[in-house]
Order: sequence, then C-alpha cells, then structure tokens
Amino acid sequence: MWRCGGRKGLSALRRLSGGHAHHRAWRWNSNRACERALRYQLGDKIHGFTINQVWVLVTLVPELFLTRMKLSHDDRGARYLHLAREDTNNLFSVQFRTTPMDSTGVPHILEHTILCGSQKYPCRDPFFKMLNRSLSTFMNAFTGKTSILNGNRVWVCQHVCIILHVYILIYLFISRFKTDNERIFSQHLQNRLLPDHMYSVVSGGDPLCIPELTWEQLKQFHATHDHPSNARFFTYGNFPLEQHLKQIHEEALSKFQKIEPSTTVPAQTPWDKPREFQITCGPDSFATDPSKQTTASVSFLLPDITDTFEAFTLSLLSSLLTSGPNSPFYKALIESGLGTDFSPDVGYNGYTREAYFSVGLQGIAEKDIETVGSLVDRTIDEVVEKGFEDDRIEALLHKIEIQMKHQSTSFGLMLTSYIASCWNHDGDPVELLKLGNQLAKFRQCLQENPKFLQEKVKQYFKNNQHKLTLSMRPDDKYHEKQAQVEATKLKQKVEALSPGDRQQIYEKGLELRTQQSKPQDASCLPALKVSDIEPTIPVTELDVVLTAGEIPVQFCAQPTNGVVYFRAFSSLNTLPEELRPYVPLFCSVLTKLGCGLLDYRKQAQQIELKTGGMSASPHVLPDDSHMDTYEQVGVLFSSLCLDRNLPDMMHLWSEIFNNPCFEEEEHFKVLVKMTAQELANGIPDSGHLYASIRAGRTLTPAGDLQETFSGMDQVRLMKRIAEMTDIKPILRKLPRIKKHLLNGDNMRCSVNATPQQMSQTEKVVEDFLRSIGRSKKERRPVRPHTVEKPVPSSSGGDAHVLHSSQIIRKLVMEPTFKPWQMKTHFLMPFPVNYVGECIRTVPYTDPDHASLKILARLMTAKFLHTEIREKGGAYGGGAKLSHSGVFTLYSYRDPNTIETLQSFGKAVDWAKSGKFTQQDIDEAKLSVFSTVDAPVAPSDKGMDHFLYGLSDEMKQAHREQLFTVILADLACLPLRYLGTGKSTHGLAILGPENPKIAKDPSWIIR
Repeated sequence: MWRCGGRKGLSALRRLSGGHAHHRAWRWNSNRACERALRYQLGDKIHGFTINQVWVLVTLVPELFLTRMKLSHDDRGARYLHLAREDTNNLFSVQFRTTPMDSTGVPHILEHTILCGSQKYPCRDPFFKMLNRSLSTFMNAFTGKTSILNGNRVWVCQHVCIILHVYILIYLFISRFKTDNERIFSQHLQNRLLPDHMYSVVSGGDPLCIPELTWEQLKQFHATHDHPSNARFFTYGNFPLEQHLKQIHEEALSKFQKIEPSTTVPAQTPWDKPREFQITCGPDSFATDPSKQTTASVSFLLPDITDTFEAFTLSLLSSLLTSGPNSPFYKALIESGLGTDFSPDVGYNGYTREAYFSVGLQGIAEKDIETVGSLVDRTIDEVVEKGFEDDRIEALLHKIEIQMKHQSTSFGLMLTSYIASCWNHDGDPVELLKLGNQLAKFRQCLQENPKFLQEKVKQYFKNNQHKLTLSMRPDDKYHEKQAQVEATKLKQKVEALSPGDRQQIYEKGLELRTQQSKPQDASCLPALKVSDIEPTIPVTELDVVLTAGEIPVQFCAQPTNGVVYFRAFSSLNTLPEELRPYVPLFCSVLTKLGCGLLDYRKQAQQIELKTGGMSASPHVLPDDSHMDTYEQVGVLFSSLCLDRNLPDMMHLWSEIFNNPCFEEEEHFKVLVKMTAQELANGIPDSGHLYASIRAGRTLTPAGDLQETFSGMDQVRLMKRIAEMTDIKPILRKLPRIKKHLLNGDNMRCSVNATPQQMSQTEKVVEDFLRSIGRSKKERRPVRPHTVEKPVPSSSGGDAHVLHSSQIIRKLVMEPTFKPWQMKTHFLMPFPVNYVGECIRTVPYTDPDHASLKILARLMTAKFLHTEIREKGGAYGGGAKLSHSGVFTLYSYRDPNTIETLQSFGKAVDWAKSGKFTQQDIDEAKLSVFSTVDAPVAPSDKGMDHFLYGLSDEMKQAHREQLFTVILADLACLPLRYLGTGKSTHGLAILGPENPKIAKDPSWIIR
C-alpha cells in the first residue's frame, strides 16, 4: 500500500560513504528523536499523561532504531504508545475497541454519521476535505474484527498538528462492502467458528438487520465505545511528543468524564466435537468449470493472540504448512487437481481475540467436499509424523531477516496495523516488535526439542476438537433471492408507517438533497498554504556504466540496510504479435517452473533461502512527450537479497535466463488455474481499474497493449487457457517467447545498494550479464517505425563514470494511429457497477499536463465526490490524469451507470464554468503535491529515471508548472480537451445487465 521510511537527502548519503560500522554509527548518532524520548523518566507527567515505560528497542532489533514510550491519561484512562524514530514520515492514529452484538451495522452507520461534521468543524465531510488541505501522504480509517482504527501519515510535524485537530473530534471507521464470494465465505467462517460473542455478527451490517437500528441505540453505542476511556493512541516518527500530548489533552480528553467501558471480548468456549456448515453464494461467471464452483475449508481455533510467542510460532508454522510448492498443504491440495486455488483466509488469522487457522480449496466439485477434509486430516497426520525439512525452516527465518532489514515507506503505518489487534485485546504491543528475542527463543525451542513444531501441529490441529468444516456452493438464484428478501423486509417496514411518518420521511429526503447541493464552507478547517510546499525536489545521484557488451547499468547508492535490489528491463520489440497476449503468463510462471538442474520445488527452495523474492512483470512504458509513442513492450525483472547472498541470487537469474524449464506440464496446469482464479477474484476490488483500462484502449497505441496485458482481455484469456483440456499448445509458446526475451539484447539494469556494497555488486552484476546469451543475428523489430531516444542525463555522478545519456530507449511510433471511441459493457454477477470514461489529452512534458492534473483534483473534490458518492451512493469516484496523458473519470462500487456517465458530463460542464476560487485551486495543488512528494523508499530511488527516462531536471520542470497553474489556465482546459467533440472519449462498465445499455447499439456487450 503506502510505503514510508523517511526521505534522506544527498548530504546524508555522502555521510554513509564509510564502512559498515560507520553506517550504523551514523544511523544511531543522527537519531535525535530517540534521544529526545530518552530524556523522559518513568513517572514523568506530561499534560495529563503519566509515563509508564521508556525503553530502547535498538539493542534487540538493530534495524528498527526505536525508542518506545508507554503512557496513560491520569483522568480518562486513555492509553498512549509513542515510537520515536528518526523518520520524517510521521504517523498519528487512534483506535477504539468496538463490540457490536448485532448485525445492524451500528459502527458502520456511526462512521457515516460522524462524517457529517462536529461541533468544532460544522461542515459536511471534513475528513475528505482535509485530503485537499494538507500534505498528508495517507489518511484513512480501517474496520478491524473488534476495533476502529483511524490513521494518517504526514511527512512534517506541522501537518500532524493540522490532522490532529480533525481526528480528535472525528471518530470513524470504514467497513468494506461484501458483495463477492470470497468475502461471503470469510464472513461466514468467522461467524461460525467464533459463535459465542460479537464475532457471530456482521459488524459492517447485514441489509436485513440494518433497518432495525434505532436512534437511541446509535447514540448509546457512540457514548460507550467512541470514548477516550476506550481509546488507544499511537504516534510514530520524529515530531516533538509534548506538543501533541498537550493538544490531545486540551482539545479532546479534558472535555470528557471517565467511564468504565464494557468492551472486553470474552474467550470463545471450546467445542467438544467438530462442526460442519454449508452456505450458498452467487455463481462465478469466470469459473473455468461451471460444475466446479464450490469452496470448502477446514478451520481450527487457536490460542489468544496476546500470547505473543505462541502467536509468533503459529504464524511461522502456518507459513511452513501453506506457503510455496514445498509446503505440505500445497502438495496435498493444490497439486491434487481438485480445485483452482486455496480457499479464502488460508493460513493464520490473528485479528480476532483468539486466532484461527484455515485451509481448503476453491473451484472444486460439490462431491469433493469430503475429499478435501480427508486430505487436510491426512496431511496433518503426515506432518505430525515427519515434521519439516531444516532447509524450509531456515528459508522462512531468512525471509523474516530480510523483512526486518527492508525499509518501506509506510513503516509507521505497518507498525500500527501490526500491533493493533494485540493491543486492542490488552496485550503488550511492543512485545510484538521484539523479533530478535522471538527468533532466538524459536531457535532455542527447536534446538532443545527437534519435534517442537510437530508437537504444535498435534496439539492445535490433530487433537483440536474446535474444528469447523465450512463449504459454499453456488446458487443461480442467490442474488435474486437476496434482493427478494430485502424487498420484502423493506415492504414490511413501509407498510408499518403511518401517513404522517411517510410524509416526514419524504420531506426529510428533500431536505437532505437540498443540503447535499449546498456549497460547503470549509473555512473552519485548518489548512496549509501552497507556500509551505518545498519549491525543489531532492537530488538523487545516479551513476551509469556500460558493461558486458554495452549493456547500461544504473547504480544508485542508498541506505538500504544491507539489502541489494537488482532490476533488469528487457524489450520485446522483436516478439511476434501473436505471442504478446501470453507474455503476462510467461512472466507469472518464469520463476516457478524450475531452471538448470533445479526442478520447481528446488528452485522455490533456493529462492526462499537466498533472496527476498524474484519476479517478472510486463510493462508498457509511455513516452513523456508524444501520445502516440511508447517504449516497446518489455518485461521488468525484480529481485532483492542480503548482500552476502548476491552471488547466489545472480546465479539463479543466470540459470533462469539460460536454462529455464518449460517441461513441467502438470505444474504448469496448476499455475494456470491459480492465476486465472486470482484474476477473477481480484475483479471486485479492482473493477474501476479494469473499466478504466478498457475505456482507454482505443485512445493511444499503448492503450491496446495495456488492455492486452492487464485488462479484461487478459482475464478472459486466462479463463480460456484454464479451461483447455490439452494445455501443450500454450506451453510450447513459452520457449518461443524466451528466445526474444531472455538474452542481453535490448536490456538495461538497475542496482540500489549501500555505497559499501557497490564495488562487489558491480562485479557480480557484470558476471551475470556476461553469462547470458545474445542473439546470433539481429532480429528486426515487429513495429517498423522505431526511434532511439537517449535518457536525459541525471544529476551528479563521478568523473570516472560514463554519462547516463548512454541509456538508449527504443521507442515505437505509430504515425498513422487514429484514436476512436469504444463503449464496452462487461456483464458481471455483481449488484454494483464500476464505471470508467477516458479522454485523450496531452503527455507529461506538455505544460497543459500539469494544469489537467490540478483540474482532475478540483473536479474530484468539488463536484464528483458530491454527485457520485454523496448523492449517487457509490463507494467512491473521481478524476485522475495518467503519466501518458489519459484523463480518467471513474466510479467504484456504484449502484448507477447511465446516471454516473451523466454526472461525468456535468463535471466537465462545471469545470467549463470556472466556478472555483483561488482557495479551491490551492487545495487541489496541496492534494497533487501530497502524491508528487510522497516519500520514496531507498529501494525505489532512481526508478523513474530507469524506467521512464525522467531526470530530476524534468521532474523539477513539471513541479514548477504545477506551482504556476492559475485560474485562467484551468478555465480553458475543459473547452480544449474534455468537451464532447474536442478529444476522443472511451467508455467502459463492469456490472449487471442494464436494459438501457442493452438497447443502445453503440455499446458492445461482453
């Protein structure tokens, strides 16, 4: 999701140029945040809070460099955890333990009620409005199994103050819609396995129960749950703690009286014998076999998650049981051929008070439910008897070591998510962070008792009577029945209303619509100014050398904490057109079928032992200055490893490039089915992206390739392949693709590592490049119109290093391309729609590109949010501009289609009117810059230059264009680009049948 790790400038990188010991010393000596925290003493009182503990984590987890402070509010009982770290990407969050005892959805409804504003901020939707009034890099709310978690990240202290003003008074959380089969299964799994208390209800709300909620119940729930006495505050980063404690105390906690919240979740009573349940769901139109749409799983209740070491052990045990082709359940279930993929919620789930483990299969025949259960039992027996190979355990511990060293850009957000459940149930959140201690204890247990893990399997799985077998089968009438039951319920409610009640509801509805249409005065909300934004971007030093036959390699020295990140981009400009649709499948299976002397199981083992992952993915890279030009289709190879394992990782890449294995037909079938199932399962969460890709298909030459690689065409192609009884013709395509891809032709590489690692890294990468093959004769590009474009020179660089202009991007030009309109409706078994409309505009370097980016934010915040979400009832919607210059209007989980398309048109008309103020424009700029200036992890520094050819100078020029956008620029853009007849539009919808669209011959129904 959003990643954070702080932003380190050029001077900081230069201070890292010494040895490894010096690197660690710099990290600790510069950690002023920890030093400030250590000045406090146990028992110190700060603005109504008392410090209960001050403790340094640096000695236990050197990679974290944290100091923790635990506090409690003297009068209100609120708990507070602060993790001090020299990271400018600060985080503030507050969570509440919520325990609804029915499915009226009271927490979910309360969330939307509170979104209407507060006493201090009497304006509608202050939460969304603050997205445009700060430089927050993340602002969201989460619904946990038993908690509300509100969080935001900001990268300077001033912005934390601003968001705190709002968060102190606005308590909300967001529960996700549950309209797809995976969520239906997951919800029932929790309800059935934990039936004694709140986990037996639907906290987000069941449509049949929601109408039963009363106003008094809503107020009572708010009073007893969203209260400081039930609150857990969490902050992270390098901001001064006292200032924020003062603000929280004075503006929030001091205004409440202490209560004794009754929100503790009792333990689930264990069963004396296993149970079975069967449920139904809607049919899956993307099922590879219509007769195999059943899902079955076996689940076990596990201990309380506040036992941190037991939870740690069971989490590792879960990975050993289910992760990768060498795991017992993968062999027994996935490779059985009974289904297409693991069942939802597979593995260890630690979000409820007592954890649970679940494993099973989806995409099976109904008759195989019992077989799945038998396979699970048999596998458990085998593990109890044989245990696990030592190499698999070491590979898992190696994975944890890399995760501890890898620096993401959302470290604070990751921490709050990681500790939330345990802390919510009164566990010690910092115990979870002592990974060094837990790993040491885990190794000690294994050393003292070689059967340590086998005994855990026997205790928690084989001898566990709290065992649930849940199955779900499709019902062709499922959605129809659901709609009918809801309609009957609504009819009963309406018939029970008196004429006076009906008139009152009607008048309230009119009043609501009037209120929604009124302009909102957000002046009561705090806001930054555009002048607060940094005028320049930090410089990223890059060195490029030519090696091993003129292959350019970009080196970027970064504080990567002993991890090396290697990437290679290889062009497919000679690949025949008929093979292009199969490139995503080729990439998906390339590192999973074996190589050299390693079969797929041994290859997987080596990848886990020696790397943090190896992957390949197709990319279409647009040109920054021409809409009809793009870099030839290519594949990005990505991997990371600890510096000590770099030779082993590059040897694996050498074997994959030179000797890939494409003979494992049975395993290839398994991978195809899993890929097809994952694509189909992903549509409910990404439907708006699929609609947008489809809508942009005919607007640029690159758009068609995007649809081929990552659109609905690819989903449908994988479905057809998974349905094939003879898959050999597809398997035979892989070696043909390999000839055009896995060689040193048209390749460039990138390495991010510490300065101390660069010398060794350069040599090892050069050895790899010399080991891979070259084409014996030059192949002609498939597309005849190609041009060579040098990548602009990067800032910095040493005198002995060759200039980065020697990276040459081979671009394809389509001089005869003519954009044209296509309108596509994909029929889906969902009760909601995903709508996308795309418009061809201008590329990145055009001055109007910056203005269109600002306009997209204006249209989202000032018009589309109100029309699509508030009035239309969609989960979300807005406008955005891609790097390639495609302007997209979209909606997400939308009950409407034609009405939404009309709203898109009205948004353009609104933009033409120019009815926005300078304050509106400034807010749009703040929102855009929060994305432009989002922190970049050390592993990803320089990637814009490597992939897209964007130098720091080009990005600075674009930045300056954003700063200078004015009202006059914005007012003319809709007339120039967005209006009907000005530019070509494309439209796409994913959703249920629509009679109006079906009667319109301009739409293609798929």
